[in-house]
Amino acid sequence: MNHNAWLFILAVALTAFSVFAGGFYYPSLALAAEKSSSDKGAGFACPPTQPDQLGPMYAPGAPVRSKVGEGYVPTGVVKSAADCSVIPKARIEFWLVGPNAQYDDAHRATMFSDKNGAYRLESNFPPSYLYRPSHIHVKVTAPGHKTLVTQHYPVKGAKEATFDLVLIPAK
Repeated sequence: MNHNAWLFILAVALTAFSVFAGGFYYPSLALAAEKSSSDKGAGFACPPTQPDQLGPMYAPGAPVRSKVGEGYVPTGVVKSAADCSVIPKARIEFWLVGPNAQYDDAHRATMFSDKNGAYRLESNFPPSYLYRPSHIHVKVTAPGHKTLVTQHYPVKGAKEATFDLVLIPAK
C-alpha cells in the first residue's frame, strides 16, 4: 500500500473515531477547552504551554540530534510555570513530516535543553498534508513536572520561530 493510500485510510479512521467519540477534532476548539481547565494557567507565574494531540505517528527512541533538515529553525526555552525558572536537561522529542509530507525516522529527534533551558532544532519547513496544517510535534519531560505533549504550528514562509515550552509542576 502506498503512503497516500495509508494516509487516506488513517484520515477516514480518525474522522470516524472522532465522530463516534463525540464530534470532529478541531485543534482550536480543543485548545479553547484546555484553556478553560483549572490546571492550565491559574495560579502560575508563567502561562503553561497549551497541550495538543500526540498524534498516531509518535515513536519513542528517536536519536539524540539537533538537525533533521534545513530551512526552518525553531528555538526556545524550557521553563517551569511555577516561577518561570529555566529547566536544564529537559528531554525534548520532536517529530515531523519531511519535505515529501511523510513521517520517517530521518525527521525525528531527541535533544536536551542546555544549562539555560534553551533548545534549537534545525528542520525543514513541514508541509501541510490532508486536513492538517504545517506542524511539528513536541514531547517534553523533566523531573518534577508533568509531561507536555504539544505541537508547534509554523507561520507559512517563516525561516525561524521562537516556541518556549512551559511545563506544569507535578503535584
